Amino acid sequence: MNAPSAQPASAPVDTGERLRRWRLVLGGGQDVDGTGRELTGTDAEMDRTLQALYGATEGRPRGRERGAGLGGSAPEAARWLGDIRRYFPSSVVQVMQRDAVERLGLSTMLLEPEMLAAVEPDVHLVGTLLSLQAAMPETSRETARTVVRKVVAELERKLAERTRSTLTGALDRSATVRRPRHQDIDWNRTIRANLGNYLPEHRTVVPERLIGHGRAARGTRKDVVLCVDQSGSMASSVVYASVFGAVLASLRALHTRIVVFDTSVVDLTEEIDDPVDVLFGTRLGGGTDINRALAYCQSRITRPAETVVVLVSDLYEGGIREEMLGRVAAMKAAGVQFVTLLALSDEGAPAYDREHASALAALGAPAFACTPDHFPEVMAAAIEKRPLPVPEP
Repeated sequence: MNAPSAQPASAPVDTGERLRRWRLVLGGGQDVDGTGRELTGTDAEMDRTLQALYGATEGRPRGRERGAGLGGSAPEAARWLGDIRRYFPSSVVQVMQRDAVERLGLSTMLLEPEMLAAVEPDVHLVGTLLSLQAAMPETSRETARTVVRKVVAELERKLAERTRSTLTGALDRSATVRRPRHQDIDWNRTIRANLGNYLPEHRTVVPERLIGHGRAARGTRKDVVLCVDQSGSMASSVVYASVFGAVLASLRALHTRIVVFDTSVVDLTEEIDDPVDVLFGTRLGGGTDINRALAYCQSRITRPAETVVVLVSDLYEGGIREEMLGRVAAMKAAGVQFVTLLALSDEGAPAYDREHASALAALGAPAFACTPDHFPEVMAAAIEKRPLPVPEP
């Protein structure tokens, strides 16, 4: 019998590195964390920045009281923001900034230019700035617009090309013609239309009637209405909707309207070419009157069979529920493609009014959360009048 082959020895565990990481996670001195590990150099600086945000107030149990390590001055907070950008990757910096806004009241300091210049821009930060814009001094406005424009430009870079190519194809396919060129024949629809001409002996269908994809004609072929809830919980969705609105508006075969609402309704279509102008035309926070917003959108529809309405809302309605549902039913009966997105963001399934979502689903308008990557496919399906690709829960 052959001797068993020797097994490779396991890599030795770096106990020192493990203790270092635990010390950074646990924070506190040696008498608190139990690791006995002393941090020096860069590790000590990293620990200081973490302690400023997540450390306990002296004499309080850890994790129950926030620390106050950033002090009360914007310059000190700006230095802290610079430190975390030096020691941590961008994805971690964005999380820490979000936590600082919530735990340390950093939002009030974001009204000062030196603070805005120090932050790492991301979608959540844009939402915070938009919610603060009513209180923002003139000296901070231009800096805030620069921060917002940087985020918008990055989102457009990621989303625009794929959105345009997906929707251009959908617009071409939706222009059905009865005498198509060979390369434009829609074989699936042609076969379905000619099943009565099946010849069993030849095991084939004789296509007496050809159905094909046309080419999107010049001028407007489809109307799109983005109706966006600007209540505070929808901040990220408002940012993404403004970017997609600009991308849709760049397609000549679409006429795109963007409407934002809380208890009032604002039509921002004139600013749609610039998402930053759209965002600074919003007013995050306040109540919600979906019925009023849909009444406005409904009044602007002139070609229902060629119109897609996208409602972006968590459906917490403060208006008249039965009228809201009645408007959706009326629009669908007229031929409007109606899409309900509970969120348009990467945050996953949000809190939403389940009763209203169920009522809309019963009307043939299922409500679901949608990531930015999934949005082009949803719009393509709506344009082509196909079933919506609802993500798995």
